[in-house]
Amino acid sequence: MPTERHYTLTISCPDTVGIVAAVSHFIAERGGWILEANHHADRDHARFFMRNTLLASSLPDGAARFAAEFAPIAERFEMTWRLSDSAVPRRVAVLASKLDHCLVDLLYRWRGGELPCDMACVISNHDDLRGDVEVHRIPFHLVPVTPDSKPQAFAAMDQLLTDLQIDTIVLARYMQILPAELCARYPGRIINIHHSFLPSFVGARPYHRAFERGVKLIGATSHYVTADLDEGPIIEQDVVRIEHDDTVDDLVRFGRDVERAVLARALRYHLEDRVLLNGNRTVVFR
Repeated sequence: MPTERHYTLTISCPDTVGIVAAVSHFIAERGGWILEANHHADRDHARFFMRNTLLASSLPDGAARFAAEFAPIAERFEMTWRLSDSAVPRRVAVLASKLDHCLVDLLYRWRGGELPCDMACVISNHDDLRGDVEVHRIPFHLVPVTPDSKPQAFAAMDQLLTDLQIDTIVLARYMQILPAELCARYPGRIINIHHSFLPSFVGARPYHRAFERGVKLIGATSHYVTADLDEGPIIEQDVVRIEHDDTVDDLVRFGRDVERAVLARALRYHLEDRVLLNGNRTVVFR
């Protein structure tokens, strides 16, 4: 990923002749310098996907002028598009419960500069992880959730996310099911890590069920959250091999290593505008 300030233009539209030519000509006319270019045509659904990273200094009139002048092309090709500025990082909220491995890994990677975002806060339904968060000088918000208080708890969380102008939500082993209304408010912007290689072993205790089934591979899946539990578009997956003498505890330990890596990659791809939605699937420009 370029370290200089850059703009990223992402496009999804019906596939037709001339899209790349029109976009490239538009950029070249303005002296834009393309640092990275990615294309994909989904022939089964006649959709075209495109991602261009542009050197910001090559477009001295700025992103707003570029976007305004690009709008007629977008309308002509019926594009769903976005122009992001690396100088305006996404504001991220991480939701966690008691397990710390995914959360601590994300915070470590963020501090090391691997995740280009504004880590705005961590929200938890337990107080166990407060110290791990506040040592990074990140605000920690406790929002307890009980069977009787769920509507009020999620209403308070929703208000907090709105007040903090959160763009992206990450569920780092947050052991609560988000209400459908909240999922609908952040389409393609809530990222979950599921401790299973979906679509196998959805729901709870997947490692125990995988052990009972005698699987030879276990994995983790990071996906966008929708109102349908564990059914959202998949961003990233990985697996690790299991031997016959591995125990359930071994599977859990191996699985947590995979979960950390998969969630971090999925979040980085999202933050770098590498993930484009294609129905219930994704196009990921790695």
